[in-house]
Amino acid sequence: MSSQLANRRAFRMVAVGEKQERAPRGDEKSISVLLIEDNRLFRMGLATLLKRQEGLKLVAAVSEPEPVLQGAFAQRPDVILLDVGLGDRGSPQTIRDIRLKYPEAKLIMMGMIPMESEILSLVKEGVSGFVLKDASISEFVASIRAVAAGQKVLPASLTESLMSQIVEDAGRKGMVRLSDVKMTMREREVVGLIADGLSNKEIGKRLSIATDTVKSHVHNILEKLSLRSRVEVAIRVRDRAPIPS
Repeated sequence: MSSQLANRRAFRMVAVGEKQERAPRGDEKSISVLLIEDNRLFRMGLATLLKRQEGLKLVAAVSEPEPVLQGAFAQRPDVILLDVGLGDRGSPQTIRDIRLKYPEAKLIMMGMIPMESEILSLVKEGVSGFVLKDASISEFVASIRAVAAGQKVLPASLTESLMSQIVEDAGRKGMVRLSDVKMTMREREVVGLIADGLSNKEIGKRLSIATDTVKSHVHNILEKLSLRSRVEVAIRVRDRAPIPS
C-alpha cells in the first residue's frame, strides 16, 4: 500500500476529463452555482453557457466577492466558482470568509496553469477543485457535478506534480501517526484503498459493500482523524504506521 503512495493514484483528486457522475434526472434537485469572475467577457460567456446546462441553476454571476460575503442572494449556492486571479480578493482570507458565510457550498477555483504550491495552498483552505479557464464547457460542468457529489477535482495535467508537492510538504511538517487512532478492521481496509486511489464506488466493489456504506466509513475515518478530505487521509498513510483495530 505505502509503496504506491508516491504515484498519482494515491492522490485521488478526480482529474477533469475522467468519467464523471451522470447528469441528474429531471426530477432531481438542480445544482445551484454562483460565479465570481472580474473579467466581464469571460463572466458573461461562462454564465450564458452554464444557464444552458441541464441540472444546473446559475444563482448569479458577479465581478467581486463582496455581494457573496454580504449574503445578497436568496438561494444559497451548492457550488461557487471563484476566479483565483482576483488580486487581494482572491486571497486565502477571502476563501475563508466565503466558506464561513456559506459552509455548505463547495468552492472551485478558476485560473490559468498555477504553481503546485498555489494549488496546495488552495487545498489546505478547503477548496474542492481547480479548473483551467481554457477548459471546455463540458469540463466545467463535469467539475461542478463531481464537486457537488463530494469529490475533489483537478485538471489531469496537474495531479502528478501536485502529489509530489503534497508529499514533500507533509514530510517537512511531520504527520500524526495513524497508529494513535483506534479504527475497526473495515475502516483500516477503507483507508488503505483510499491511499491506493480508489473511489467510493471502486472501494464498494472491492469490499462487496454498498457505496453508501463506504461513504459512512469515510465519514467516520475523517471524524476520527480530524481531517477534511480523502487527500489528507492519503497523506497520513505516508508515515507507514500500522492502523490499530
